[in-house]
Parts: sequence; C-alpha cells; structure tokens
Amino acid sequence: MINPGIRLRVFWLSIVPVFVTSSVLLVYLAINKIQDLEASLADRGAAIIRNLAPSVEYGVISGNPDILESLVESASKEPDVEGVAIFNSLGQPLISAGRTDWQKLPTAITNVKTTSRFDQDNSLIFLGPIVRTVVALDDIGLPGESESPAERQKVGWVVIELSRATLLGNERQVVLQSLLILVIGLLLSALLGWRLGRRITQPILSLTHSVERIGEGHLTERAASTGSTDEFGILQRGINHMASSLQAAHEQMQERIDQATARLVYQANHDALTGLVNRNEFEHRLNLALGTAQQHGRTHALCYMDLDQFKIVNDTCGHAAGDELLRQIAMMLKEMLRERDTLARLGGDEFALLLENCDLNDAKHVSEACRNLVRQYRFKWEGRVFNIGMSIGLVMVDRVSGSMTDLLSAADAACYVAKNRGRNQVHIYQVADSDLARHRSEMQWVERINKALEENRFRLYWQEIKSVQPVEQKECYFEILLRMIDEEGNIILPMAFIPAAERYALMPKLDRWTVENAVKICGSKVAGRFMAANNKGCVFSVNLSGISLKDHEFREWLQKKLSDTPGLGELLCFEITETAAIGDLVTINNFITELKRFGCRFALDDFGSGLSSFNYLKNLDVDFLKIDGAFVQDMASDALDFSMVEAIHYVSRKVGLKTVAEFVESQAVLDCLRTIGVEYAQGDYLHKPEPIALLLVKLQESALQSQ
Repeated sequence: MINPGIRLRVFWLSIVPVFVTSSVLLVYLAINKIQDLEASLADRGAAIIRNLAPSVEYGVISGNPDILESLVESASKEPDVEGVAIFNSLGQPLISAGRTDWQKLPTAITNVKTTSRFDQDNSLIFLGPIVRTVVALDDIGLPGESESPAERQKVGWVVIELSRATLLGNERQVVLQSLLILVIGLLLSALLGWRLGRRITQPILSLTHSVERIGEGHLTERAASTGSTDEFGILQRGINHMASSLQAAHEQMQERIDQATARLVYQANHDALTGLVNRNEFEHRLNLALGTAQQHGRTHALCYMDLDQFKIVNDTCGHAAGDELLRQIAMMLKEMLRERDTLARLGGDEFALLLENCDLNDAKHVSEACRNLVRQYRFKWEGRVFNIGMSIGLVMVDRVSGSMTDLLSAADAACYVAKNRGRNQVHIYQVADSDLARHRSEMQWVERINKALEENRFRLYWQEIKSVQPVEQKECYFEILLRMIDEEGNIILPMAFIPAAERYALMPKLDRWTVENAVKICGSKVAGRFMAANNKGCVFSVNLSGISLKDHEFREWLQKKLSDTPGLGELLCFEITETAAIGDLVTINNFITELKRFGCRFALDDFGSGLSSFNYLKNLDVDFLKIDGAFVQDMASDALDFSMVEAIHYVSRKVGLKTVAEFVESQAVLDCLRTIGVEYAQGDYLHKPEPIALLLVKLQESALQSQ
C-alpha cells in the first residue's frame, strides 16, 4: 500500500541518520571515558608508589619492621588497593599487607630500575625501587643532591596491587549509561521523526487518496486545502483544477453520449427517410397489441399499404423524386391519424398502419380515407405531375388472429389481392377468400422451388422440333424443357410452379440452372460425334423468362459463359415470350445484340398472344416465330384460327423469319401447316417430351449408324 510506504520511508529517513550519528558519538565518548578511568587508576597506582617509596626508605635501611608495618597497613587501605609489599635489595619480601599473591611477581625484580606496571587478569601491579637518599654539603654548609636518582643505591622495592573490579564496574556503568542515552535519544528521535513524517506525509497521502478516487471515476472528489503556498498547496490546487476540468469534460461527454444514444435508439426504431417507425418497432407494437387482444379481448386493425404508381415516379424522375414522394405521403397519412395509431414504413413503398382499439367499420372508414387521400394527391416534380394510388390490405387483430407472423402474412396477402384486382382498392382479409388462397398457394410454391433447387430436384427434358415440309433438315432442333420432381418423386410440369417463380423473382435462378445444365448437353462429346458423323448441326432451344432478361447479373453470367466456351453460342437458341419482349424492348434488343455476337439465335415464343404483336415484330431481331398453340391446336376445324396462323406465317416470311407451330396434336393440323407453308412443327403428336438422357442415347446411336 502506498500510504504506510511513504510514511515509513520518511520515518526511516529521519531516524537512521540520528541513530548512526548518536551511535558513533556515544561509542566514541564511552571509549574515551573508559580510557580516562584506566588512566586514572594507573596514575593513582604510580602516585602511591612515588609517595610510599621514600616513606619506607628509613624502615628498610634501619630494619625497623614497626615503621614499615604501619606504612604498609596505611597504604593497603587506599581505594582499589588489593595488597602492599616491601622487598629488600635482594628481592626478598620484608613485609606485606592484603590478599596479594606475590608469587605472581616477576623473578627478575632486582632488574627494575624505575616505577613499572604489570597487567594481570583482574588487577594492576605497580613496582617501584626504594633508593638511598644521600645529602651532600656545599662550601657554605647547605645540603644538596650529590647524584641523580638513577645512580642512587637501591635498598629495596615497593609493590602495590590495584584491583580492576571497580574499574570494570565503572566501565560497565559507562556502557550502560551510553546505551540508555542512546535508547532514550532514539525514542525521542523516533517520536520526533514520526510526528515530522506525519506532518510531511499527511498532505501527500491526502493528495494520493484524492487522485485515487478521481482515477476510480469519482470526479466530484477534491483534495483538502492545505492553506499554504508551498509545493503542496500548488499540487493541491493543480489536482483540484484537473478534477474540475475532468468533471466538466466528463459531463459534456456524457451529455453527448446520451444524445448519441437517444439518436441511435431513435434511428433503430424509426425510418431514416420518412421519420416513421420502422419494421422492427412496428412488429414490437403489433406484438403488444396482439397480446392485449388475446388476453383482454380487445380488437385492433392492421392495414398493409402499397403505393401503386411508385415505380413510375422512380424510373421516370429518379430516386430523389421517389424519396420525396415517400416523405410527402408519410406526412399526409400521419396528420390524419390518431395519436395512439402507429404508421410505419416497412421498406420500399410499403407502409403499415396499426389502429388500436378499432372495430371493423372504423377500420374500413380509416382505410378508405387513407386511400382517397393518396388518390386525390398530385405529386409534382420538375414540371411533371403524377397521380398516385394505394392498395390496402386490411386484417382484424382479435383473439383468433394467430401469431404476429400470421397477421403480417394475411395483411400482405390481402394487399396483394387488392393490387391484383385492379389496384387502388381496400381488400379485407377473409379466411375463405379464393384470391387469398391462390396467393398463399404461390407463396408455398416459392418455398418448394427454393427447396427443390437446394436438393437438386429439377430435371431437363427434350422435345424434337421437326420440319413440316418434305425437305431434308440441315440441322436438328431440340427444345430443352424444365421439370420439377416433388418430395414423393412425381413429375411437376412448369405451368404449376413458373407463375409463382415469375411473380417472386425466382426465374433467374431457374433459368441459370437450366442453361448451366443445357450447356453440358450441347458441349458433350456425344453431341459432337453426332454432328461430325451426320454432317449436320444441332440447335438446342432454351426458354428464358422476361425477369432473367432484365437481370443484369444473369446477363453478365451468360455472356461470360459463352465467352469462355467458343462455338457454344452457335448451338443455342433462346426462346423469349412475346409479353416479356413487349415489356422492355430496349433491354431485350440489347440482350439479343450482345448474344448474337457469339452466334446465338432467338425465337419469339407464344407469338400472337399479345394485342399488338405485328407492331412489335419489326423491332425485334429474332430468327424464329413460334406461333401460340392456342391458334394451332384447333386450326383444322376453326377457320379463324387457320387464318391467324396463315397471317402470322405470311408476315414472318415477309420479314425473313421461319415459323414454328406449337401444340401440333393431330395429322390434320400437320397437313394444314404443310399447306400454309409453315417450316417447323412441335407437339406431342410428333414427339412427346423425354428425359434428356434419352436424347444423348439417340445421338449416340445415330452417330454409330452413320459411321
């Protein structure tokens, strides 16, 4: 932890120098004191020797023991004196006092000439010579020194033993006193250092705590004022200023985050173009309304709305005009609704309206009002005026409505019926509605088609297109037909699933699968051997829907396929329906021109079914006309049908095209076609469709027979 750390560091910084300095000084003083005590003891011993030696001179010389005894006894009573002894000139003891063991004295005592000291374990022994004093008289009769002390005659020695016990006690006392002083000093220093450390570290710890709290996100935290102008005061004011700045920045950032969050929530629940709620939010509100209907028996209404002429505005004036139209429609509709009603844009030109607590009559009234409002509205853009319509599907939300998905599906289906019945209508959903049943059937086909594609349950069949006139064909013509296999293995004809595929834009997938597999047949080795052996070409005719022709991705894929396989285009003939061609002449003609560069041919299928077939014929660069089977199959017994086939063939010859009659079901029809001069015929009477594998077998057999 940082708090005790800095406090301990300051404490040790204050106490360690004091401890070291005090210890050194006390050791130094203690050593000096001990040395002084030892020197004092030595000086006392030498002084006693110096004083006692002259005093016992007479007693030693005279041999009077009484004098010596009194002097020795007196000297032995001095402090720290353990014993006193007098020796004669021969080193023999004359008298002694105390507990001294004189056997410890050196044997060569007679060699000591001056006062000397001998250290023992627990005592000091001082030894001094006793010299004879000689007094000489000068010329005037005054006494004086006749010789130096070193030259005087030694008559004996004085020995004193001093105890070191007192000295050692004094030394221990000095050491203890020093330690006591050191401890007391250290305690006082520690107390002073701790108080000084607290005084120094308290502002630091306070600032540290404030910084830590600020770092944890408590931006309202402030460092306590020190009331000083020193560095701590500057630091405290700086931290508080920093915290205030951070708090202000945080509040501004939080405000921006709140605003951005509110915008994101709004954008997540609303359509960016119109400002209406989007699909997710609408489904949420619809689910809540459905819950109140099922639990509390309330009745609501759901309207599914689709603009009728929106695509015209988009294609004519661009997406900017379309966006503006959607904004204006949304604004008009929203103004006429109640506050509790929910209007949403589901996507594109599709809107949805939820009328809460509304019965069927009121729901019809509101739906008609919305439809009339849009119908009467005139959209103006860059000098152009457009009339807009709206198709509405209405479904009631009650206890038996089912799930939210069922409600949306029912409303969408009802809107589809309104469009299919002429647009700009309100259609009320009913369970027994035949139009809704057909629509739902198509929706089921969508799922079945996608599943069949995933499980590869589509198959190719073929039907031969034969020459009507008794001339040898230079090429063999085969139409490639598509079939679907259901879950039980039954064959499903195209007319059962093609309408749903066209309505829900699945034809590009089906056409791509068909072309992909037809190309494998065209480019197979069997077809090549057949053409080489019979010196005859093959033309494989493949149907393309109008949706595929307008699909840019499909067209690019087909062109790349033909480009990657040279010569493949000469074997292919693409059949396009008259209604698809009339729907977008420019796109179809561009597509035909692009593919004819690869040698592809084109046939206009179901010719005659349109209202203006002959008017559009001159604008399409095709190679064949396939006469609609509705005119062909009864032409032998119906003069009008015969005349129509004859007229189509006549026009076809004038523009340089060959005709193919479909649905040839009898010899009589075939004879009529031969009479008119139609070049080719196709129908079950001539050849019934067979699996594509049988075509390969037939080509293989023909190639072997020709070799």
